[in-house]
Formats: sequence, structure tokens, C-alpha cells
Amino acid sequence: MKKEDLSYVYLLLIHVFIGALIYVLPIISTGYTLILFVFGFYYIFKNKNKNHEALIMSAYVVSVEVLLRMTGGGIFNEFGKYSVIVYMFLGMIYSGISRFSIIYWFFLILLIPAIVVSSFSLSFDTDIRKAIAFNISGPVCLGFSAIYCYKRKITFDRLKGVITAFCLPLTSIVVYLFLYTPSVRDVVTGTQSNFETSGGFGPNQVSTILGLGIFVFFVQLLLNSKSKLLQMINAGFVLVFAFRGIVTFSRGGIFTAIVMIFILMIVLYFMANFNAKPKIGLIIIFSFLAGLGVWGYSSLQTKGLINKRYANQDAAGREKKSKLTGRETLMESELKMFFDNPVLGVGVGRNKEIRAQETGIVAASHNEITRMLAEHGSLGVIGLLILFFTPLILFLNDRQNILALSFWVFWLLTINHAAMRLAAPAFVYALSLLAVQIKIPEKAENSGD
Repeated sequence: MKKEDLSYVYLLLIHVFIGALIYVLPIISTGYTLILFVFGFYYIFKNKNKNHEALIMSAYVVSVEVLLRMTGGGIFNEFGKYSVIVYMFLGMIYSGISRFSIIYWFFLILLIPAIVVSSFSLSFDTDIRKAIAFNISGPVCLGFSAIYCYKRKITFDRLKGVITAFCLPLTSIVVYLFLYTPSVRDVVTGTQSNFETSGGFGPNQVSTILGLGIFVFFVQLLLNSKSKLLQMINAGFVLVFAFRGIVTFSRGGIFTAIVMIFILMIVLYFMANFNAKPKIGLIIIFSFLAGLGVWGYSSLQTKGLINKRYANQDAAGREKKSKLTGRETLMESELKMFFDNPVLGVGVGRNKEIRAQETGIVAASHNEITRMLAEHGSLGVIGLLILFFTPLILFLNDRQNILALSFWVFWLLTINHAAMRLAAPAFVYALSLLAVQIKIPEKAENSGD
């Protein structure tokens, strides 16, 4: 086994240990957070971002964010997004940006009017700073990440390094989940999202990050496993993440992972030569069979309740009235706010306040699209169009970033069920903008256009 393969295995084992250690001593999580942020800053500063250290550290933070939150170590709720913003900004200082990234500067400018509106319209009982920060930190994180990544030249090998950075903390998360709930069968009693199988944290967010785990370990298995041992390790993690994701009983992350993998296989199939196409077909068949196996095991462990969950039934087998667990009510209220305030919207953070006054429902948005419409009005429409079409146009012009469409889909599907409460959709979206090349001159590797 090569040295880099051994390093990967050792790093995985270290993160298995970290997950177990944090479970035994949760207080370590806070120290881990502080050390991580300081190390990331130093790592980028010391290397002057010559090898995309900003991307590596951001990927790591994105993956570890849920673990820090579920163990109370995040210091403040938006630690992940603010860390990514800082790392991206530091990377820009050392490596510059593409002159064409102005489109994402424009996107950030579009956010400002709604911030001004909310500053004057939020009630005195509302913590204005927190209300604005909670809702705007995701789009700002996306904007900075997109500016850094836009048409930035990067080798495919280095992109695989970013994928590896995603994988490491995810290993700690899945170890923590197994220690927190060693017996799934004992804690599953209904078909609602399950906090016990989600480490005591929000199942929606845990499902989101586990879905990302399924995909990144699948990419490792497919494109970054040069030995039989690595193939077995990465395949094992794909199955483990699929199982733990399914038993959260939160469907969004699982559906997203399936679509990401499906799109990746389509891209690979159409880009492959004639001899490689049958191999891709076999991979699809084996993936399907493995998926059936994991589903069958999950069904046994949940006494068949997971089947009812995905059939939108309760534990007694009766079909639930809501197919989106009540989120359509939130979406309808936000669309009404948009139609009532189509120009500048109601202001950042104000949709929750208005919904509570008009409907009595006190809940944050689960859908970033309707939230953007409600809070930013027509400017939100323009911003969403920029976010939706730019990665597609870049991919059509240069298809070497074979992961681009999968990254884009992760963002699109995630913001429809989990908004942008995590840093993950913002940063992963930005990766779809990278100009990936098989081999580029060393001096140009770290620069934008």
C-alpha cells in the first residue's frame, strides 16, 4: 500500500478515536472547536494558500459542524458558516479571485436592502442581530465561497483531497451516533423523525450531513481507492452512512444522496469511452443491490416502521395528511409574504415574526427558496436565478468538473428541506464553480481567471 493510502487509513482511525473520545468526554468538543479554527487560520496563513488550504479547511469544518453542534461545542450557532467565510476571505487575500466572480459580488449586494428593511421593521422584542445573522449567514457564506471558487483552476487530484477532507470528520460523527444509539431497534417506536438515532440533535440536519457522507465516500470508492483495502473501507463507510442516514427517519438527506450519485453516474457514463461504459453499468447494478441490502437491514432494525415512513404513513399504517411534515404551511405563508411585498420583501428574519402573528406558528423556514422570496422580494428572485443558472452554464462550457452537477444538486435539494442552517449547502454549491483540470501548470493552479 502506498504512503498516501496509509495516511488516509491512519487519519480515518484518528477520527474514529475522536468520535469516541467526544462521546465519553463531551467537554472536549469545545476545545476541539477552538483548536480547529486557530489551526485552520494558521494552516492557510503558513502555506499562503498555495495548495488550496482554504478549500481543505472549509471542507473539514463543513463536515464537523453537526458533531460540534450536537455535542454543544460550537461556541455559537453559526460557527461553521463564519469559519468558512474567514477561510475563504483569507484564501482570496493570498490567491486572488476571478474577475468574472463579480456576479457573486452582485448577489451579495442584492442581500443588503432586505437587511436594511428588517433593521427598521423587526419588533423591539426580537434580538435583531441574531434574527438577521441566523437568516443571512447562509447566503453570505455561499457568496464568499462562490467568489473564491468561481472558475478557480484546480487539479482533479486536489479536488479529491477536498473530498477526503469531507470524509474525515464524518467518520467521527458516525462513530458518535453508534455509541449514542447502539441499538436502533430499542428507540424506534413511530414514523416521525427520530432524535435518538440522530445523536439527540435535529434529524433533518443529521440526515443532511449523513447524505453528504454517503456521496463523498462513494466518490472515494469510485475514484480514489487504488487498493483492495481502500475499496473495502470506503464501500463499508458508504453502507454505514446509508444505514445511519435512513434510521434518522428524515428523508431529505437520503433522497439527496441518491440523486447525487445517480447524476454522477450519468455524467461518468456519457464521458466514458466505449470500453468503460459496461463497467459503469455494473457499478450501477451493484450500487442498487447494495442499496436494497441496506434498506432491508434498516427495515429489520426498525421493525418495518421505516417502510411506513417512506410511504408517508404513521405507525398504524394510516396515510398522513401532510406529505411534507407540515412544511407546506410554512412555504404557503412565505409565498403570501412575497406576493404582499414583491419589491423588497418583508426583511431578513421577519418572516418568522409575521408568521407567528398571523398563524400562531412559531417556526423557522425549512425552505431557502421561499424564504428568499419572502424576505428579499424581487431581489431574491434575481439572486436565486444567479445561483440556479451559473453552475449549469459553467458546466456546459467546461465539463471537466465531473462532480459539479452533483454538488449543485446537493445545494438545490438541501435548501428545499433544510434551508441553509448548515454551512454545507453554501460551500458544496461553490465547489460546482471550480475549473477542474486533469493537469495544469503549477503556477496557474491556484489562481482564478
